[in-house]
Amino acid sequence: MTLDYTHKLHSGEAVTATTYGNDNLLNSPCLIFVHGFKGFKDWGFVPFLGEYFEKENFFLITFNFSHNGIGEDRLEFTELDKFANNTFSKEIEELNEIIAAYKNNYFGVTENEFIGLIGHSRGGGISLLVAETNNNIDACVTWSAISKFDRYSERQKQIWRKDGFFEVLNSRTNQVMRLNLVLLDDLENNLENRLNIEKSLNNFNKPLLMIHGEKDLAVPVAEAETLYSWSDVNKTELVIIPKTGHTFEVKHPFEGSNEKFDLVLSKTADFFKKHLN
Repeated sequence: MTLDYTHKLHSGEAVTATTYGNDNLLNSPCLIFVHGFKGFKDWGFVPFLGEYFEKENFFLITFNFSHNGIGEDRLEFTELDKFANNTFSKEIEELNEIIAAYKNNYFGVTENEFIGLIGHSRGGGISLLVAETNNNIDACVTWSAISKFDRYSERQKQIWRKDGFFEVLNSRTNQVMRLNLVLLDDLENNLENRLNIEKSLNNFNKPLLMIHGEKDLAVPVAEAETLYSWSDVNKTELVIIPKTGHTFEVKHPFEGSNEKFDLVLSKTADFFKKHLN
């Protein structure tokens, strides 16, 4: 059973959300899935993972960040003006608001005290920062997580400053998507503190599972190894899935799961069953 929500944030913006396992809400652990750059809550494997964790007796929240570019059409980027004005800090604030909404029974009354985050790609980096600082989060899993938000060369930044925007190509849709200066300003103003993943992992004291594809071309597996080196290895597990990439061989539109992604799901479920009880 799924339910859809439009949740108004303190900023006045709104995030759309879909929940899975609503019959599990009262007593089962809550998981929150955090999508990455050019990701969204109805992309590829997300509805499938929602159904999977429902069957595993979890309550799962998926949501779109307010400026991820997805509007009324749940499957296409139609709000490119918002996409251009997104920031990392905005995503951190919005994830914290989703957590608070759950704790305040926005999605329905719950007596469960345990919450876990699942973050994919850039959403993995956002999840690590939030999990470290938000006392409501008990455990975290990252899939193909980035180790740094600064993924731009000095030359690219110079052009960005000169033009007032930076363009990225969405290879799936062939859309040229702009990033305005607000993102670069946020990055440069907060890179040493709020957006410092290394510093966050140095202070991380919760169970953490990192899963990464060995053949990831978007976020090389070396970044997972770097994240692991920054973490408390007594509380962290690193799983490298052989011969698979950034989305574990799952495509959009969804064509079905596979052995690699099934392994990602089972390891994630086992980890949360161990630590969210």
